[in-house]
Amino acid sequence: MIGNDIVDLTLAEKQSNWQRRGFVDKIFTTKEKLLIQLADKPEIMVWSLWSRKEAVYKIFNRCTNIRAFNPLQFECFETKLVDGQHLGKVICKSITYFTKTEINTEWINTIAVSIEKDFLNVYPLKRAATIRIKRGMPFIYDEGNLTLKPISISNHGRFERIVGLI
Repeated sequence: MIGNDIVDLTLAEKQSNWQRRGFVDKIFTTKEKLLIQLADKPEIMVWSLWSRKEAVYKIFNRCTNIRAFNPLQFECFETKLVDGQHLGKVICKSITYFTKTEINTEWINTIAVSIEKDFLNVYPLKRAATIRIKRGMPFIYDEGNLTLKPISISNHGRFERIVGLI
């Protein structure tokens, strides 16, 4: 399974005051709050953690059909930087998901997979007429196999990313 999330940093700065009372406590675990406190750029860490939780939630939602997003159920663990991408893990209900996050000055983009080796099979998509929504979930019609394949769509502000698995 695959999930993704993108955060437009300009829009996030305008729309969300992450430093307001109660915001961090409602969204982040004790360990995550420590990562934010220790970060060189706390705001970037906030949106990186948020993006990772959202991307994993899309997998969780597709697998369970549970539509309630409780950010504290998703705990992010430190990442390692490999080839400019932050590789990490998110655990929800004892299940480990794997994340790959890109960060630049304009956006933060996370791709999450349920099986780590699936990162090798991720491909980007453009918005196309072949995208179908079934029970609230996005799919792409594979004309070669005449099947629907799960995809993940994320948009925020000026940015959109659509990804699938081969």
